Amino acid sequence: MSPSSSSGAPALLADEALAALARQALQIEAQALLDVRARLEGPAGAEFARAVAVVLACRGRVVVMGMGKSGHVGRKIAATLASTGTPAMFVHPAEAHHGDLGMVTPGDVVLAISNSGESEELTGLLPVLKRQGIPLIAMTGKPESALARHADVVLDSAVAVEACPLNLAPTASTTAQMALGDALAVTLLDVRGFKPEDFARSHPGGSLGRRLLTHVRDVMRSGDAVPAVGADAAFGELMREMSAKGLGAAAIVDAERRVLGIFTDGDLRRKIEAGTDLRATTAAQVMTPGPRTIGDELLAAEAVAVMEERRITTLLVVDADRRLVGALNTNDLMRAKVI
Repeated sequence: MSPSSSSGAPALLADEALAALARQALQIEAQALLDVRARLEGPAGAEFARAVAVVLACRGRVVVMGMGKSGHVGRKIAATLASTGTPAMFVHPAEAHHGDLGMVTPGDVVLAISNSGESEELTGLLPVLKRQGIPLIAMTGKPESALARHADVVLDSAVAVEACPLNLAPTASTTAQMALGDALAVTLLDVRGFKPEDFARSHPGGSLGRRLLTHVRDVMRSGDAVPAVGADAAFGELMREMSAKGLGAAAIVDAERRVLGIFTDGDLRRKIEAGTDLRATTAAQVMTPGPRTIGDELLAAEAVAVMEERRITTLLVVDADRRLVGALNTNDLMRAKVI
């Protein structure tokens, strides 16, 4: 029993005592994960491999079910599966008894999660699932339970003790379920050859999606917005073009708009520091020849990598014949949230 004050309210423990309770809970949960891992080195490992094979053979979706805390875990597992290349959805077992079971169709696989394996809402669905021929994967802490006995594959999520000091609240057991679900998802991801680009397609609004789905042509400046002058242009004309377009650089091109060089704000500072008389120079005389360029079909993230490698802030975009088609700088990439 927790200590109480004279008013009946719980007395606050010392900081170290509170931290000790937290460390104990984390140690229990960490040990639970180590125990699950150790079991996978034995027969449970072969059962896990069977679960992977069942899901890979699935023509439909993985339908995850669970009650209470196991249901909360199940929602997360379904979301992780769906975002890593395995179509999945969560169906609440209680709602399944009242019509939502119609969401489960031939070709699907059911992943039922229950620590006790005796949840009435889940076991009550077993006859219907069996009649439909739906493969059943059970994730349970009781391999001898009703759910496990009727399952095609059993994933053992048993824990020795809950982190709850009363050994009642689902804590270590839900941690084991979550981790086992993650292990299933990432194993399927690897076996399917799921790539970062695939992940990005299911996360288009996230930073990874932007990095992997945004191309140079999506963020570059084009047409009249690209500062460019001919090789014979006077220095004054070059500076007016740079100032008007606001890129911090200008391309020097030939009559066919093939890139010959580039002149940047940094080049200007260096020329002034060196005491160069720029008034009578031409663009060809002050440019940096053969600048690094990039194609518009490449990912914007590749432009970022080039800029970081070369320590530059501006890139000219060219076609296959090295004709100037666009330009971009770090500000453009930042606005597109690629960096």
